[in-house]
Amino acid sequence: STESLVQATIPFEMGKIVGLQSQSRSQAETSTQVFLKSSIRNFRGADATSPLSYKAVMLEYSRPKKEKVKRRSKGSRMNAAQKRRMKLFTIRPEHQRYELFLPLHHLWRQYITDVCSGLKPTSSPQFLQQKLLKADLHGAVLSVVRSRCPSYVGTTGILVQEFKHVFKIITKENKVKVIPKRNSVFSLEMGGFTSFIYGSRFEQRASERSAKKFKVRGTIDL
Repeated sequence: STESLVQATIPFEMGKIVGLQSQSRSQAETSTQVFLKSSIRNFRGADATSPLSYKAVMLEYSRPKKEKVKRRSKGSRMNAAQKRRMKLFTIRPEHQRYELFLPLHHLWRQYITDVCSGLKPTSSPQFLQQKLLKADLHGAVLSVVRSRCPSYVGTTGILVQEFKHVFKIITKENKVKVIPKRNSVFSLEMGGFTSFIYGSRFEQRASERSAKKFKVRGTIDL
């Protein structure tokens, strides 16, 4: 029967393999009493079989602790100086070719058309300007129309990188130019509209600019 199987002694050879040893009847009863006392609620040490014969027995249960996922500390991220040392933002000389960035420009034209709801001739200039202020400009063709440094005026190229204080553009002569935003005015053509960007009021990163609220100003000085 099942009871005889449960109470049967473990063969000596099997006990050696599994690391167990058969107990005598008195030892087994003592172990059972200790187990039930520690596991069954309100057990008073009476007949061990009586609580099992007429109702369900509630054994103590403790939920396994969840392992806390360690969040990545801010200290493990690279700062700006480390990124510069690793030259993460440096465009290699073999990649400094204007034609390589023409597909990016075509993608930007499609993107800005969607952002500005189609760039219709009837679109309001104020509406387009507000959309442009928060748009991503990577791939746009920028031209420097005014600057306190005369050598920058007339520079035209595709914007390949935008930082907080500078635009990095590549010209048709395959030269990468770094133009400071401050004290410069840029023109940008999109779908028949020409907009002017005053760099001194544009000194934010692209990710920051998308969430910034711009105020309308009467006059802007270089």
